[in-house]
Amino acid sequence: MSDTFDHFPELTLHFLAGITQNNEKAWFDANRDLYEAGYVEAGKAFVAQMAPRLAAISPEVHAEPRVNGSIMRVNRDVRFSKDKRPYKTHLDFWFWHGDKKGWNTPGFYLRITPDQVFLGTGMHGFDKETLDSFRHAVVLPRSGKALQAAIASVQAAGDYAIGEKTRKKPPRGFEVGPDRAEFLLFEGLTATITLPGTAAYTPGFVDLCARHFAATWPVGQWLLTEL
Repeated sequence: MSDTFDHFPELTLHFLAGITQNNEKAWFDANRDLYEAGYVEAGKAFVAQMAPRLAAISPEVHAEPRVNGSIMRVNRDVRFSKDKRPYKTHLDFWFWHGDKKGWNTPGFYLRITPDQVFLGTGMHGFDKETLDSFRHAVVLPRSGKALQAAIASVQAAGDYAIGEKTRKKPPRGFEVGPDRAEFLLFEGLTATITLPGTAAYTPGFVDLCARHFAATWPVGQWLLTEL
């Protein structure tokens, strides 16, 4: 499949729709073949096709075609959640930077649900140390202007949303001119786009993802360089 993989098969949609409607172990066990074909094998083929495309965008990126590599596991961690459904109802991918897989460096992210495709670049949330570094980078003239340029480049390339603005007021101790003040309200930084769910099953989806990842990468590159 990986040599000719261009878009996800209908089996992927069937599995995601099925696990959404029947989120229980009995259904999962009865449809394990559907899971293997539509989730695991299709996921591996997608990662294999994306790896060289992402390397052309950022040579340091990691793309591992396995579950618990770039393919997120379908099982939910319900230990500390009120939602006790055992399975996720989406297929997630994460392509990261750094020697160890994690969320503390920028990367490329893709989520496929029965209805939508969500993808983008960046870091959804900063830890305390990274958040402090980000705020200093916003305030400093060189890195702050570079951030403005990165975001302008992304927005000029398409209808991308810039997140993660979570604060209502800027933090104490950080001041900057009005052209960059808004960035002090961010506690993560991403550039994302949401597409119809049908996009995942349409020929050319792999190339479409590569184009969106390339268009949003200036934000990831800024994070990788400055933080």
